[in-house]
Amino acid sequence: MIELNNVTKYFGDYPAITDISFTVDEGEIVGFLGPNGAGKSTTMKIITGFLPPSAGKVSVAGHDLVTDSLAARSNIGYLPETVPLYGEMTVKDYLTFMGKIRGMSRSKIRSRIDEVVDLCRLVDYRNSHISKLSKGFRQRVGIAQAILHEPKVLILDEPTIGIDPRQVIETRDLIESLGGDRTVLVSSHLLDEVERMCGRVIIIDHGSIKAEDTPENLQRRLRNVGRIEVHIKGPEETVSTALSAIRGVENVTLLADLGDGIRSYQIDTKRGDDVRSRISSAIVDGKWELVHMESITMSLEEIFVEVTTALDSEEESIE
Repeated sequence: MIELNNVTKYFGDYPAITDISFTVDEGEIVGFLGPNGAGKSTTMKIITGFLPPSAGKVSVAGHDLVTDSLAARSNIGYLPETVPLYGEMTVKDYLTFMGKIRGMSRSKIRSRIDEVVDLCRLVDYRNSHISKLSKGFRQRVGIAQAILHEPKVLILDEPTIGIDPRQVIETRDLIESLGGDRTVLVSSHLLDEVERMCGRVIIIDHGSIKAEDTPENLQRRLRNVGRIEVHIKGPEETVSTALSAIRGVENVTLLADLGDGIRSYQIDTKRGDDVRSRISSAIVDGKWELVHMESITMSLEEIFVEVTTALDSEEESIE
């Protein structure tokens, strides 16, 4: 449904994005993540037809965005970070206005307004002026206009920004309900929400794709075992020294004294190095008691930080 092949965009001599390639299939909800200045907004503007690419090809619903722009854009519903709403209009009037702009018939506009206000939980607010609505309800109006013309592809830029936690959950549930028969690309800085909502994640930084996979696979790829929590009954200093000496261990942190001589430690390991058997051997050699051992998976936020930080470190070493 969305396909980018070697897409590059220059602003003057500056490459905002370079050789970007990815696809989003029908029914997928994919998260698109990147720090400020990474090229995320540029990429989304190219996909929605607001910016032409300098090189490469973009297609939406099988239509080339350059050679068949009108057909491609007619299949896109777009929620920008700042939704261009008109406060003096009622919700119904605004959606009617948007339907007319998109060339929908009067009867189709009426039937679709009934459907989208119900889906977006705006039934009680259809005759309310937009200026009187909370930020969360204005976001719902923005989503309603994005799906009004029944697009096959939805592009949502920061759909949960600036709304309260309850509205974040409601917006997430709404976006999840829009998947299935639609393709959804969503950017957000609320990484835990992306992790819950998206089956796949694309991370962009410094104008190129740095990681692309499911959150679960990214966890495995980036730090196999990675972080282990152990509860050991034994002398703190001796245990910490022994754990730190294990091959593959990067860092040992005392987390808590659990009482009765038992302490909790966090062990960070080298990427891809499973040190659990070595930890067990060290505990046996020290004649201590292993009370608990658990592998800790990385959150999407930790993955995001690791990917972008690793890139920054590589560039600093080159300089």
